[in-house]
Amino acid sequence: MTAVTHPQVITVRRTAWAARAAIWAFLLLNIATVQIMFQLAGPPAYNIFGSIGRMLGLYLAFAMIVQLLLIARLPVLDRGFGMDRLTGWHRWVGFTVFWLAILHPSFVITGFALHDKASVFRTALSLSKQLPVLLGLIAVALIVLVVALSVRIARRRLSYETWHAVHLLLYVVVVLGLIHQLYEGTAFTINLATKIYWWGLWAFAVGALLTGRVIVPLIRNARHRLRVAAVVPESADVVSVHVTGRDLDRLPARAGQFFLWRFPGHNRWWQVNPFSLSAAPNGRSLRLTAKGIGTTSAGLRDLPIGSRVFAEGPYGAFTLARRTREATLLIAGGIGVTPIRSLLEDPEIGSDVVVLYRVRSSADAVLLGELRNLANVRGARLHVMTGKTGPGNQPFRPENLQSLVPDITDRDVYVCGPAVLTDTVLKSLRDLNVPSRQIHFEAFRLAA
Repeated sequence: MTAVTHPQVITVRRTAWAARAAIWAFLLLNIATVQIMFQLAGPPAYNIFGSIGRMLGLYLAFAMIVQLLLIARLPVLDRGFGMDRLTGWHRWVGFTVFWLAILHPSFVITGFALHDKASVFRTALSLSKQLPVLLGLIAVALIVLVVALSVRIARRRLSYETWHAVHLLLYVVVVLGLIHQLYEGTAFTINLATKIYWWGLWAFAVGALLTGRVIVPLIRNARHRLRVAAVVPESADVVSVHVTGRDLDRLPARAGQFFLWRFPGHNRWWQVNPFSLSAAPNGRSLRLTAKGIGTTSAGLRDLPIGSRVFAEGPYGAFTLARRTREATLLIAGGIGVTPIRSLLEDPEIGSDVVVLYRVRSSADAVLLGELRNLANVRGARLHVMTGKTGPGNQPFRPENLQSLVPDITDRDVYVCGPAVLTDTVLKSLRDLNVPSRQIHFEAFRLAA
């Protein structure tokens, strides 16, 4: 097998490497700067608890800045790491913000209590009478609420739409946090340089958020004027929506990517869902295919023809631009077949392709007819694996994968499906010594 040497692929790799280097440099430089600012401010007058609390407050603010940049969906981040990995980082940074938001006021209040020789409760009550402190405590309460509803046990009981709406409270947290810093900050008010640095950093983060989440989507949707062209039921609980618009050839979408979809007039404005493209973009139309799980996805089959569509994106690095080998293995599980199907349609895929499609039964194999037709056109090998997973049916064990695809280590592997399937496949690929640069996966973390 040979490596991919297409100029566009090489350019994408170099861009990704440059993006990663720039991002890590940004993080390390700013962490060092925050620590220097803390040292220059000197210790507080009362005790070590106050000093630790102030330091934690600085890192809390910086973690919130990082969180804003992660949810801004900047193209440089998407190209460097992929939206799936960024979403995983968003979750862990969120928990970091949670613990810092708990520890920062705890240390500060304890420091004042020890200094004033009063109880922690009485000190907290006294400090909360100051408006900036009260706003900060309200922000902490909102963070606790959002994190509590993001824990897996609670998350499973919420629809995606409800979970997304609750997360909008984080924008309130940012506003309250900025007001709190404006009145309570000391480390970044040492001199003019620290003021310019700190508020410039916040301006950059907020500007990136507004650009990525508001300005660019508004411009693109005004340009393309997306409309529903057709609604096609694929099975009892799966539907495809065909979308048309103006100048779609100017939309920088690739097979394997996804959009955040809104359907004004059909759902409330805050109800948004991430759906992958289930067909390769052709410059004339887009297609999404979704399983009826949440409120929005279940109601897609009732979309009126001609209704407006608002889409954010495209997002994701699950594309052939990241391929390193000429041969490809595509692995899909359940509704995860949608980006896999679009990749198989991509003209860049070549002819040395193997597709593994895992479903419970043949009746659950959505878009199977299209996959077969595309496989015939591409000269690809398609294996549909059915049945309940058990001791006698584990198709993604290392030895079974090796049997189906003997040259698996010489292929780029694209995996998309439920988390359990994805984790199983990734573990087997590691056991088979498939190089990590040849493994690409989409785990639906944005939705899950």
